[in-house]
Amino acid sequence: MTRLQKIWLFSLVLMFTVAMLATFGNLLLVHLNYLPFMDTLTFQKKCPVPTVVPDQDQNHNGIQDSIDLVNGARQEVTRRTWYDTSYYQGGYPPEGRGDDADVIWRAFRAAGYNLKDMVDADIRTDPAAYSAFVKKPDPNIDFRKVGVLDVFFQRHATLLTKDVKPGDASNLVQWQPGDIVVFGLPADPDHIAIISNRRRKDGVPLVIHNVWPWATEGDYLLRWRSKIFQHFRYINY
Repeated sequence: MTRLQKIWLFSLVLMFTVAMLATFGNLLLVHLNYLPFMDTLTFQKKCPVPTVVPDQDQNHNGIQDSIDLVNGARQEVTRRTWYDTSYYQGGYPPEGRGDDADVIWRAFRAAGYNLKDMVDADIRTDPAAYSAFVKKPDPNIDFRKVGVLDVFFQRHATLLTKDVKPGDASNLVQWQPGDIVVFGLPADPDHIAIISNRRRKDGVPLVIHNVWPWATEGDYLLRWRSKIFQHFRYINY
């Protein structure tokens, strides 16, 4: 191989590497839980944000429901639930498999709520409200659709701010553990996650969700590929 060929080969490899890092770099770093290390590289002042959650305790385990939601979602991270959008008879995918919507019902299960039954019942009560995402009700999959969950929370949760202002505690206090965030557009909500009780140094909370290849907790509230569409709190004061 001539020197010129080597230079061209090196250039191609370099361009390919840069392209891959630009496309997938943040995804890989989040799965490596890089946030604590990245925070040490910043010189900005820490922005303390108080945790304010309701005392509601649906399953009477001595832990507020909002924290139960976070703990239930974090179990998906601990077990590295593999991203899987497959259709399953009975609705529930096996433990260790699921997608972003599966993080939500499993988190609710940890707090003592059966989100599948709640969603199925609400579709039966008002199918027209869900018509954009449910042409024919199917309890095996409806509760695992981001669009369906978005409609359900619009109907039964409190709608909160979509603004996220790094370093502004008065804004960030509105983002509390256990909140639900939906990303996408009105006609295409494409992703759903739970707000963590962990935050960046500037106060922006992490999110817990399932993004290929497995569930993760990371710095995605302002870094997801689509914009914040809705912000809900099901556990009210």
